[in-house]
Amino acid sequence: VGKSTSLAKMTYFLKENGCSPLLVAGDTFRSGAVEQLSVHAKCLDVPIFSQGYAKDPSSVTKAAIQQATENGNDVVLVDTAGRMQNNAPLMKALGKLVAENQPDFIILVCEALVGHDGLDQFKMFSQSLGHQRKLDGLLLTKFDTVSDKVGAALTLTHETGAPIVFCGTGQKYH
Repeated sequence: VGKSTSLAKMTYFLKENGCSPLLVAGDTFRSGAVEQLSVHAKCLDVPIFSQGYAKDPSSVTKAAIQQATENGNDVVLVDTAGRMQNNAPLMKALGKLVAENQPDFIILVCEALVGHDGLDQFKMFSQSLGHQRKLDGLLLTKFDTVSDKVGAALTLTHETGAPIVFCGTGQKYH
């Protein structure tokens, strides 16, 4: 899907627009996830918060928010584990992270060509958030591969009412 790369692109955008972001390695499940995000942080010259693997993502996020507050970072971007809609433990971990940390903005990352499967992803993602919290927006990756097809873009925005807040194209940050 390209979640980590898309998060790095958002980090670049925010930094270029005067924000002081902190990247958080909240994907404590996927091998190489922390290292991948660390490479992005180094390239972007932004701080990264990590506690390694096999940690509770909610606890990692809580500690990162504390560090961001102490260090003056005004945006905390949390990279979480990819969530196949049928992976109950990861979906539960997402719900816990949201409930315990009360993020200001929650984004679902989908591939632009995912089509109707994206609707299933959205529904399961939204269910994991609980009834007290809704998804704030969508980030569509690989938007440059859509050509004359609209894939997930129209399906997701029409069916869910969630706005597309960012579209990723290519491998570069800008």
